[in-house]
Amino acid sequence: MRVVILFGTEMGTAERAADAIADVLASGHDVAVYDMSDFDVDDLERDDFHILVCSTYGSGDLPTGAEPFFEQLDDRLPDLTGLRFAVFGLGDTVYDTTFNRGGEICAEKFTALGAVQIGEHARHDASVAVRPQDHAREWATRLPIPDLAKA
Repeated sequence: MRVVILFGTEMGTAERAADAIADVLASGHDVAVYDMSDFDVDDLERDDFHILVCSTYGSGDLPTGAEPFFEQLDDRLPDLTGLRFAVFGLGDTVYDTTFNRGGEICAEKFTALGAVQIGEHARHDASVAVRPQDHAREWATRLPIPDLAKA
C-alpha cells in the first residue's frame, strides 16, 4: 500500500504542509506527493491511502491548483467505494463563514463518490502562531493509516 498525498495550493502553504506530512510518514510507508494540478482522477487507486491537503482561497473556494482535479471528479464521477482518505485543510478564522472550506469541499466530494474519511479532519488556522507544517507534522503522527491489504 502506498500513501498518496495530494495538495491543492494557491501560495505554496499546502505544499509545505504536504511535504511535512510526507516526512513523518516516510519512515513507515511508501509515500508519494503530488500537486493536484498534476494528478489525474483515473490514477486514484483503492489500494492506496490518500491524504488531501488543501487550502481555501477567495470566498471559500478551492485554490486554483485544485480546480482541474475536482472538475475531473465532477465530470467523470468515479466510483471511489473502498478508497480511504484523510484531510488536512488550511484556512483563516478571520473568514469565519468560509473558514477551511477548501478542505471541507475535498471531504464532501470524496465521500459523495463513496470514499471513507479516516481520522481527524485537521483544520489549520492561519491566525494562530503554529506554522502549518508544524501542525501537519503533529497531525500526521496521530493519523490512523489503515492496513488496506487486510481491508
